[in-house]
Amino acid sequence: MRGTIPRRMRILAALRPEPDWDTITPADLVELRAAQAKVLRSPLGAVVRGRTDRGALISTRTLELPGRAVDVRVHRPRRAEGVLPLVLAFHGGGLIVGTPVQDDWLLSHLAARCGAVVVSVDYRLAPEHPVPAPVHDAYDAFAHLVDRADQWGIDPHRVALLGSSAGATLAALTAIHAVAQGRAVRTQVLINPQLDWTDATFEYPSFGENADAPTATPANCRAAQRIALPPSFDPASISPLYHPDLAGVAPALIVSAGLDTLEDHSPAYAARLRAANVAVTLTRHAEATHAFLSMPGLVPAARPARAEIRTHLVDRLAERARVPR
Repeated sequence: MRGTIPRRMRILAALRPEPDWDTITPADLVELRAAQAKVLRSPLGAVVRGRTDRGALISTRTLELPGRAVDVRVHRPRRAEGVLPLVLAFHGGGLIVGTPVQDDWLLSHLAARCGAVVVSVDYRLAPEHPVPAPVHDAYDAFAHLVDRADQWGIDPHRVALLGSSAGATLAALTAIHAVAQGRAVRTQVLINPQLDWTDATFEYPSFGENADAPTATPANCRAAQRIALPPSFDPASISPLYHPDLAGVAPALIVSAGLDTLEDHSPAYAARLRAANVAVTLTRHAEATHAFLSMPGLVPAARPARAEIRTHLVDRLAERARVPR
């Protein structure tokens, strides 16, 4: 390991062991999601994921996208008035598990403290909906909201994209897609991002050095690839690290975790963005595990990381566009 797993995280991992990811079936996965949702609603889940910010109102709405409906979890500041910036968020879970609820601690805080409407997309998951379904949900949700900015009370010129883990894949791909569509994005925030879906992901030094981490385990990463990607699908096509042209994408804040098997994706993508003359801030939380911002009750590093994300968004979503540093 590149450091020491936080004590509370070690205790939870011992009490709640990982499923057998190498043999998990689609039916097992559906049951696992239901079990995870139950844990999120339990007293233990409340301790793990932290309290929501009372300065935000949380609701669920439905987006009518081409050929399907997708729910979104909306965090809106109680006291802000007028047209507000938009933060469009995507939860983690390897495109096979996860829910917007797991990010309430972070997103409600950002809504209340940044004075923004924060919308988290409950995108479709594999095995029922393999890639590219979640990518299309991300693209279409972004376009839907921006094109209906008046209905949502948002400023289409003050938009940020935010994602954790596989959600960072969707945020980064949406930032790239926005350039081709001529849509404005002020910034992208990528949290312990998964940016390489090819087999090369298993060759990064962090993958071996942090193989004993309790989250994003090697078996979990293998299962995400096996279940989320159809056999004939080219994984490089949804890997931002392999996109041929990153020129013009939004400036990025990349938040990496030192105890994450996928940590090395972060500096690799930062280097690619800088080579394309994109402004990047790369931060590293040495004692943080993968998905740590969904588990603030277990990982102390979640609070300083949330503070730096808040500061970044306040700066980038100000009324007047900031000049990239």
